[in-house]
Amino acid sequence: MQITQCLHAAVLVSDLERAEHFYGNVLGLSKVERSLKYPGAWYQVGEFQIHLIIDPGIQAQLQNSEKWGRNHHVAFSVANLDEAKEELLAHGCNVQMSASGRAALFTQDPDGNVVELKAGSPIYSSRHKG
Repeated sequence: MQITQCLHAAVLVSDLERAEHFYGNVLGLSKVERSLKYPGAWYQVGEFQIHLIIDPGIQAQLQNSEKWGRNHHVAFSVANLDEAKEELLAHGCNVQMSASGRAALFTQDPDGNVVELKAGSPIYSSRHKG
């Protein structure tokens, strides 16, 4: 088997409207049309998609509340980390800088799902530790 590309990640959310505001307005992701009959929303990021799937009982909990990067998360590359941080803070989002000292931060969506924003190239070396 040869995996050639990552296609999407599913993120469970309890309130689609709140989640759409976060992923569409706060993060600025582009929503794409979907033809599935169950509720949800898809967002495009380059060749990758984020699929918001409703689970009214979801209760995301941090396994490691001191280092958010050591929890389940999805990561995005950003052009300017300082601008991204200011945008998140302006929307009332909590932000935690990467504990490793690299140019990255972590925030949470309204359901507590962790989102990483990393400056520069999306490619990690084998030394990436969160």
